[in-house]
Amino acid sequence: MVSKGELKRKSVGDETIKRKKKKVNKKEFLNSNTKENNTEDVNCDSSTGLELFENSPFSALNGKVCENTLKAIDEMGFINMTKIQALSIPPLLEGKDLVGTAKSSSGKALAYLIPAIELMKKMKIGSRDGTGCIIITPTRELSLQIFAILKELLSYQEYTSALLIDGSDRKTEAQKLSRGANIIVATTGRLLYHLQNTPNFIYKNLQCLILDEADRILETGSENNLKQIINILPQKRQSVFFLKEENQREKLVALTVQKDPVFLNVEGEKTEEIIEGLEEGYVLAPSEKRFHFLLNFLEKNKKKKVIVLFSSCLSAKHHHELLVSLDVPVLSIHGKQKQAKRTAIFSKFCNSSSGILLCAEAATKDLEFPTVDWIVQYDPTEDPKDHIRRIRKAVGGKDAKGKAVLIIRPEEAGFLSHLKEFGVSSHEFKISWNKIRNVQLELEKLISKNYFLNLSGKEAYKAYLKAYDTHHLKQIFDIGSLDLGKVAKSFGFTVPPAVDLSVTETAFDKSFRPEKRLGGGGYGYFKRVNNPSVKKERIKIIKQVGKRKDIRQAAR
Repeated sequence: MVSKGELKRKSVGDETIKRKKKKVNKKEFLNSNTKENNTEDVNCDSSTGLELFENSPFSALNGKVCENTLKAIDEMGFINMTKIQALSIPPLLEGKDLVGTAKSSSGKALAYLIPAIELMKKMKIGSRDGTGCIIITPTRELSLQIFAILKELLSYQEYTSALLIDGSDRKTEAQKLSRGANIIVATTGRLLYHLQNTPNFIYKNLQCLILDEADRILETGSENNLKQIINILPQKRQSVFFLKEENQREKLVALTVQKDPVFLNVEGEKTEEIIEGLEEGYVLAPSEKRFHFLLNFLEKNKKKKVIVLFSSCLSAKHHHELLVSLDVPVLSIHGKQKQAKRTAIFSKFCNSSSGILLCAEAATKDLEFPTVDWIVQYDPTEDPKDHIRRIRKAVGGKDAKGKAVLIIRPEEAGFLSHLKEFGVSSHEFKISWNKIRNVQLELEKLISKNYFLNLSGKEAYKAYLKAYDTHHLKQIFDIGSLDLGKVAKSFGFTVPPAVDLSVTETAFDKSFRPEKRLGGGGYGYFKRVNNPSVKKERIKIIKQVGKRKDIRQAAR
C-alpha cells in the first residue's frame, strides 16, 4: 500500500518539502521555479542531459523511460520520433506543464502517453490508488484511437486503464472505476457524470491532466463541463494540453494551467498542406446526376478501400440503406448509431483490406483511417481547412499514394478558387456521362415502393437543403440557385418534398409587416420599428406549389 506522502504531488522547487520527503528520481525532475523563456521551442533538457531532435530514435530514451515501454514502442513499429514528440517528451518527463500546438497525425498521442506512463511508475501508482492520469478528448472517435494506442503501450505494464465515452454502458464503466483505473481516456460529458455520480471513483491521487485538441472541446460546446471537471479534480497536478490552432490558447491556459507552462508550436506558417503523392481532383456533376456518378464509381471500386463523406448523418444513413438495396456492399458511421455499433464498424473497416465506408462529416474529424485508396467528398465542406483534413485521410503513410475526388455542381465551381488560397490545386477528372449508367427510373421506383427508404430519403433531402442554406459562402452556395426538382431527383423523388427553413429577418424587410398591438388600440410596435437590431424569426417553406396530390401518392 502506497502512503499518502508518496502519492502527494511532489512540488519540485520547494526545498523544505524535498528535505522532509523521500527524494524520487532527483535527476529526472526540473526545478519548476527556474526562470526560462517558455515561449520558445525547447528540445534540450540541460538538467537531465536528455537532448532530442526530430527523427531521433526512441532508443535515445533508454534510461529515462522504462524498458517495458520501449519494448512496446518497438513492437508498435515506431522507430524515430516526430518533431512534437522530440520537443514534448523531455519537459513532460520533468513534470512541467505544457501547451502544444500540433496538427492531426503529428504523433502527439505518444508525446504525452509515454511521459504519463512513466509518471505512474515514478509515483508508484497502484490499482488500489485509483486514477493517476486523465486524458480528455472532444469526441468519442478520438478517445477510441487514443485508448487503442494506450493499450498497446501498456502491453508489458501492470497499470489499469478505462475508456469513458458517451454511448457506452455507464454501469460497466462504473465497475471498472471501482476496481481502479490508473489511466483514463474520456470525453467531457461522461467523465463529469462519473465524477458526480460514481462513489467508488478514486481521483484524489491524480497526478496529470491531459487535454487533447483542447480547442475542439470548446468548439463542441463542452466548456461548462470542462470548467466543472477542473473544479472537481485536485489542483496540485501536472497539466498538459494540445491545440490544433492557437486562437483559444490564452483562454485554456487561464482555465487549466496552474503555473507557467512550456509553449510549443510545430505548426509553422502553413498550418495545413497537401501531402505529397496524393492525387486530388474534382468532378463537375449536375444535381440530378450526382448519385449516378457515385453509384457507378462505387461499383467499379468494390475491391478498394473507399470513404464517402456526407454533410449530415441523415444523408449518410439514407445512402447506406439505398446502396445496400442496390446490392452495393457498404458500411456507415453516423451519429444515429449506438457507440458499440460504431466501434465495431470502425474496427471492421480498419482491419479489412477493402471496403466502402459512408461517413457523416462530424464523425470523421478525428478519425485516422489507414491505407485508404479513395476519399469521395459527396458534399463540399464549408471550411477549406476541413477539406484538407478530409483528404489527408486518403493517405495511410508517407509512402502511400491515395486519391481524392470532390463532387460539385457547375454552379459551385467558384469554391475551387477558395481552395487555391490554401494551397489546394485540384484538377478536373473528365467524365464521359454517356458511359455512366442512368439508374433514375430504378431509383424512383425503389423510393416510391419502399416506405422506409422514402422516409429516410425525405429526411436526407431536408438535411441537405438545410446544410446548403447555412453555408457561409453564400455567393457560391446560394440555395436560391438550386433547381429543387433536379435535387429531388438525386434522392429518387419526382416531386420535391417541402422543407421548412428558419430565416431571421430584420424589421426593414418588406416581407415583414409588424402588426398593431391588440387590446389597447395603440401603436406600441413603433418603438421597435426604428431599431435595426430588432429581429424576428419566421419560417420559410421551400416547396413546389400545386403538387400535393403527387406528394401523397409518392409517399404511398
